[in-house]
Order: sequence, then C-alpha cells, then structure tokens
Amino acid sequence: MSAASATPANFPSSRRWLVWSGIAALCAWVLVPIYLVALGALGGRQGVYQWPKTGLPTGISIEPFLLFLRSEGVTQSFLNSLGAAGITVVLSIALGAPAGYALARYSFVGKDSYRLLVLLTRAFPLAILALPLTVSFIRLGLYDTVYGVGLIHTVLALPFAALVTQGIFLGVPRELEEAAWIFGCSRVQAFFKVVVPLAMPGIVATAVFAFVISWNEVFAASVLTVRNRTLTAYLLTVLSESPMHFRFAGGLLLILPSVVFIFAVRRYLFAIWGISSK
Repeated sequence: MSAASATPANFPSSRRWLVWSGIAALCAWVLVPIYLVALGALGGRQGVYQWPKTGLPTGISIEPFLLFLRSEGVTQSFLNSLGAAGITVVLSIALGAPAGYALARYSFVGKDSYRLLVLLTRAFPLAILALPLTVSFIRLGLYDTVYGVGLIHTVLALPFAALVTQGIFLGVPRELEEAAWIFGCSRVQAFFKVVVPLAMPGIVATAVFAFVISWNEVFAASVLTVRNRTLTAYLLTVLSESPMHFRFAGGLLLILPSVVFIFAVRRYLFAIWGISSK
C-alpha cells in the first residue's frame, strides 16, 4: 500500500528528470559539433591534429581565424552572402506573408490545389534548371550578381514562407479583425495594427527559416556566380586545397551569422511557445 501511494508522488520528479535529460541531450547534439569546429578554427594547425582531443580548450588563439578572414575573397564573399540572405528574407516575407494571409482568410476555388502546387515548386531539382536559369540570368543581366542569387533563394524559401505564415494567421482569431473594422479600421489597417503584431513571432520564425535557406545554399550560388560568389560557394571552391584549420575556420564563419541572427530574434521565437524572454 505504501509503495503504491509513493508511486504517484515520484511520477512528477521522474518526468522532470526525463525532460531535463532530453534537453541536455539535445543541447549536446547541437553544441558539441559547434564547439569542436571552434576548437579546430581557433587552435590552428596544432589544434586540428591534436589527439586525443581535450575537453577544455588549450592553446586557443584568435589569430588563425583572423588570418583566414584576411585571406583574399573571404570578406567579399561573406558580404555577398549577407546581401543575398537579406534579399531572401525581405522578399520571402513581403510575398509569402500576404499569400499566407489570403490562404488563411479567404476561400476560393482550387485553394487546396494551389497549396499543393506551391509545394510542388520544390519538386524540380536545381540541377535540372541550372542551364535554363543561367541563360535567362545572362539575358536579364542578373548573372554573377547578388540580386540574382537572392532571387533564386527567394524562390526556394517562398513556398514554405507562404504555408508557414498561413498556419500562423489561422491562429489569429478573425473576431479581432472584425472588431477593428467596427472601430473604423480598414482591412489594411486592421492587418498591420492587429494581425501583424499577433503574428510577429511566426513571421520572425519564417524570416529565420528564409535566412538559413539562403545562407546554407551552395548549388545555385555556385552555378550563377563566378566573381561575386557567396561564402558557401567560395569555400566550396577554395577550401578543397586549403589547410585543415582553414576549413574549420570556414565552417565556424558559416555557423556564426546564423547563431547571431537567431539569438537576436530569440524573443519572438520563444513567444511561439508562450515563453517570455527579456
């Protein structure tokens, strides 16, 4: 009897232990590879080939990483990646959010087929479209430009942006918009003053998604650029014959902007799960 009565009391602590164990495992899964890449980037040649690896950083210096940053083409390719990612984020939100709102609020013939067609745009491999895209971009004057890469990355991110924002807008009660209309707001004013603030966490999450897609994409950037390469395309071309610690430095440089961007907008991301962060 006493054992049976003790079981329910121990259940919350067991569940708490499982939750924290899962959180620790997830953090280790994400952070340990980043930590090892940072050790290789900041430890120089000796740190890369040191074995066995030490848990605590030893012989760490920022000089190897700075030497990599001073290499020819790294800074320009980094700026190109930021420019392409910025274009992708702006266009994905500017085009995807209205499309998601229309899918969430209006009913029209072929709505389900339209959603399917939006997803099917990702069914065509870029390798098949590489030659037509190259010819078209040369004719339009967009070949080997950051704007051209940003447009292609927008095409990749836009289907998911539209569908994700549709789900976000479905979570905003229509009654709030109708109340705004009653108090004199137009549909556009109600959208920007009522719907957008409530949907902002989801919109920011969509922006993060678009940024990561653009930042990590390499095939289209490699095909459509020659001199104005993005960072991923540049590293793919150059680092195959570079020292190992330069490769780790390139990996760290690819990781840091995404981490910084996500950290900057973490308040909106946490709000999706009802978590407040100051």
